[in-house]
Amino acid sequence: MSSNNGYVNPNAKEAMKQFKMETAREVGVDLKEGYNGDLTSKQAGSIGGEMVRKMIKKYEETM
Repeated sequence: MSSNNGYVNPNAKEAMKQFKMETAREVGVDLKEGYNGDLTSKQAGSIGGEMVRKMIKKYEETM
């Protein structure tokens, strides 16, 4: 089995990247393509936290 970075669907990687960039814009974090090591933990956490909130909301809407 070849490694695909944990994504079952090959299109999922690109979709998640777009989702992350969109969410970063929404929370006001200047996220750039590639390395973003200059982000603070608070900035990175705000992106990840908002992504999780959106995913939970979407799941709840389908229940």
